[in-house]
This record gives sequence, structure tokens and C-alpha cells, in this order.
Amino acid sequence: MKIEIVLALSLVTSTTLIDTVQGAKILSVFPYPAPSKYIFISTLLKALAERGHEVTSISTFPQKEKLKNFHDIAVMENFHLFEEYLEEAASGGTKSYIHEFLELAQPGKLMVTNILENAEVKRIMKNEKFDLIILDVMVTEALLGFGEHFKAPMVAVSAFGTINFIDYLVGNTSPLSYIPHISVPYGNHMSLKERAVNMLSEIVDQLGFNHYILPLQEEVYKKYFPSAQLSLDQARKNVSLVLLNDHFTLRFPRPYVPNMIEVGGLHVKANPDPLTEDLQEYLDKASEGVIYFSLGSNVQSKDLSSNSLKVLLEGFRELKIKVLWKFEDEDLPGKPDNVLIRKWFNQPAILAHPNVKLFITHGGYLSTIETIFYGTPILGIPIFADQFMNVKNAVKAGYALELQLNEMTKDSFKKTIKELWRNPKYSEAVKT
Repeated sequence: MKIEIVLALSLVTSTTLIDTVQGAKILSVFPYPAPSKYIFISTLLKALAERGHEVTSISTFPQKEKLKNFHDIAVMENFHLFEEYLEEAASGGTKSYIHEFLELAQPGKLMVTNILENAEVKRIMKNEKFDLIILDVMVTEALLGFGEHFKAPMVAVSAFGTINFIDYLVGNTSPLSYIPHISVPYGNHMSLKERAVNMLSEIVDQLGFNHYILPLQEEVYKKYFPSAQLSLDQARKNVSLVLLNDHFTLRFPRPYVPNMIEVGGLHVKANPDPLTEDLQEYLDKASEGVIYFSLGSNVQSKDLSSNSLKVLLEGFRELKIKVLWKFEDEDLPGKPDNVLIRKWFNQPAILAHPNVKLFITHGGYLSTIETIFYGTPILGIPIFADQFMNVKNAVKAGYALELQLNEMTKDSFKKTIKELWRNPKYSEAVKT
């Protein structure tokens, strides 16, 4: 089968086999304007292209330099879809998980529509054939119509592990008796009350998905795949493989069907790209240690409330520890001399540097996996979605402490950093 050839090639490092097997045509569809989602899958896409497969990538992140066997279709209309939502989250707006999830419904419909209205996408739908489709399926279910349209097997990718609508694609099960829902901070040994809350969270989640999100996706599916023989529900079951950004060491024991595979850490490089010369020198000379602070690729520090910024600036000023802060504006009024800001940092290379002693993070799953890989303890300040659960799990594992953005004070911020900085148990735990 073509799918077997493609997946085998993705794991092969020997050029001997590559020279004797014809490359496949692969279509990748990642509509979200979230760099973290694309960073995760781009490692696989680039590796497939390097092995001789022809990759067509639909996303909001075209390659900065042309790659062999790699063709971008940039749907930039999607780039600013979530800006208001993310700015509100950064400024301290608090919402329940289900509220956040349902807010994805309309942007999700618009994202898929923008892709299917794109002139280049229309062209390939009319004129091209593909052997494999790799796509992100989170409030973008209408895109599963590509499977029947191109008569190609589909690989779904989840950047945060599995949940009910991901399980559904391949008939996986997540027993609620010991698998906590993504919105609750429980372990796998839940009390009767916690199990009841867990069950309720799942019911509310499924009701919202099935009766609000899915109907909007069905509208798009019927409009752009009018000749489809499969219903959207059948298309959702037409998935051959699910790749999860997860790893059994980071979660509780749980079941998976054979075609749901954990590939957590796929994006991590043992030897990350080198730092710029000035940053390398800055870190090499900081023998007393450095704090790295980033809220990830979606939420931006520049959108933090004035109160949150005041707490952070005053805390860093009084601590006098060197800080690298991913801050997206050119200037940060009131910035202490011990804080260096940049719009973007090579995060893996920074975390890999031995002088970086602490990572202040939002608790995104890619960042969580990177900090474990490179052995850096964290102060978690979760903002939305699975970040709360990720940080709770990190605290339970012993390599993190947590603060809430809206509740932290200068004193609690300083006290927490001092505990993580001075107590070696956190560093030992993350290395373990």
C-alpha cells in the first residue's frame, strides 16, 4: 500500500532504500495561525521532502527559503483570525475551557472556508492527485473531505494529545474513570466527586462539539464537497492514522488503538540550531545563571495587562538575575538593565545552554516537552486551554511551581523564583 511506503520512508535514514523507491505526493493541511502547531509537524514534512517525497503544504507559515520537493500554499487570510482572542487571554480575561473551545467554532469555519476558497487550493483540487494527506483536525473537520476527493489515506495530527473528537477518528477510548478530561487538573486516581466532575466535563464538551461546532463544519463540508459519497460523520472515520504530540512518560497510563501513535518530541533536536553570536556570548558569560521567559508563539507578552507587566518588571528588577524575555515590541518602558528583550528567541538552543537555570513559561505542550528534554525546571503561568493541565502535571512531577497570571504579586513572583532557583530538587526532578 502507498501509505505503508510513505510511513516506512518517514522512518528510514538509509539512502539506499530511498534510491529504489518512488517518492509519494503528499498534501499537508495545517490552517491554524499558531506557529507551535506548524513547528511540530514541519519537522516531519521537511524530513519527507528530504527523502524524495513531493510535499505540498497548505498553511499560514510558508518557508522563508525555498526547499527541494516542498511547495507552499500560503493562506494568509487566516493569519489574524485569533488575534482578539489571544490579546484578551494575555490581558487576564478568564474563561472556562468549554467557553474557550466553543469560541473556536466560527473562526474554525472561516479558516476552512478560506482554504477551500483559495485559488491555488482550487487548482490542485481540480488538477492534482495525492498519495497521502496529513492534516490538523481540531474544529477543522470539513477538511476531511480531502480524503475522498483525492482518494488518498489520511493522517490526522494532534499537537496536544488526544481528546474525544480525536479519539473518534480511529475509535480510540479514553476511560473517564481514570483518564482526566483536558479541562480538569486531576490525576488518574480520582475520588468519586472528581470522577463525577470529569464525567460532566466530558458530557458538556461533547454536547458543545456535536451540537454547535460540528454543524458549522458540516455546512462547509456540504458546500465544498457537494459530490462526496461519504457524510461528514463517515469522513471523520476515514482516517488511517493519528499522530499525537504526546509521550507515555508525561501522562498517566492509558490505552491506544494500534493506529494512534505517540510521537511527542518529534520537533526536538538533540543538537539545536546555533544561537546568534551575541546571544551565545551573553549566555556563555552568565556563569551566575539566566532566566528565560516566554509565553509561547500565540500569546504575546506585549499584550499583558499593565498590572501584570508591573509585577514582572519590579520582580525582575529586585531579583537582579539576568533575564532573556521574549517581548514582541521594540521597547519595554521601565525595563531593568538585567533584562534583555527580543521579539523571537531560538528557544531550544537557549534551553539547551547550561547557564539557563529557569524557564518561565505558559505551559504549552511543545515548551513542556522541550524543557524536559533539555532539563530545565519551570515556573508555569498558564493562560488558556491545556496549559493549566500541563502545568499541574509538571508541578506533580516535581520540576515546576505554578502562579496564576491574575493573582500573582511581586512578592509571590519573587518568592517562587527564589525557591526554584535555590532548591536543587526541581532541577534534579526535571533531569530525572
